[in-house]
Amino acid sequence: MQNLIEHLKKYISLTAEEIEILSSFVKLKTVNKKEFLLREGQICTANCFVEKGLLRMFFINEKGIEQVTHFALENWWLADYMSFIMQSPSQFYIQAVENSEIVFLEHHKQEELFKKLPQLEKYFRILILRANAASQMRIKYFHDYSKEDNYRVFASQFPSFIQRIPQYMLASYLGITPEYLSELRKRKD
Repeated sequence: MQNLIEHLKKYISLTAEEIEILSSFVKLKTVNKKEFLLREGQICTANCFVEKGLLRMFFINEKGIEQVTHFALENWWLADYMSFIMQSPSQFYIQAVENSEIVFLEHHKQEELFKKLPQLEKYFRILILRANAASQMRIKYFHDYSKEDNYRVFASQFPSFIQRIPQYMLASYLGITPEYLSELRKRKD
């Protein structure tokens, strides 16, 4: 869990004893490529930190087409937060895009962990605010920018994603066809 510990220390302080407490509350699991961590209709029981690898979150629209809403690579968290908070059935799928190592913080352990390590509430507050700001910007880009400009912004802000995400998944995330994405990549320079 070295990535998780280093990531946490960017925002909060943790002693060796507190790291031991944290370690006793989370689970590290290897997840194979294409393995599901969550399926529609299931309850999201854990917040997932990507120690190594890549995850995606998607839903299947009324036409039966997968619509990717989020990606998470190393040092990112991913969960269906509505399902996680409300402990209600999810409307999303979470799947490994690559073989991955995931740290799971289970819903039923989170509050107890926050009582033992209250600085984690500060950490998650910061992350949630940053994620909300990123979502607001994504919505703005979606409405203000052309499809081509959306791709350019994404490619410039997240070059590591471009190399790792299969083209059809990236196209789904950007709301374009894989063919159009291929055309945009050819136009690059």
